Amino acid sequence: MKSFYHYMMRYRGNKKMDEEKQLAEWMFKDHSFPKQSVSYDEISRYLEWNAPFAGALSLFDRLYDEYEQVEE
Repeated sequence: MKSFYHYMMRYRGNKKMDEEKQLAEWMFKDHSFPKQSVSYDEISRYLEWNAPFAGALSLFDRLYDEYEQVEE
């Protein structure tokens, strides 16, 4: 199973700066982000303390649901 971080890197190539790209860029630049994690709880707790922008947690919830469907 790929990590959530690896799944998110697909959004870095977006031409337009949408929220998905903004979150992926932040994850890429944040050296403390749990990049090997597949755990919803671990990533969610990290984002609760370090959310890069308003709405990042709800965006994460939606993207994590998509990630789980792809990785099943």
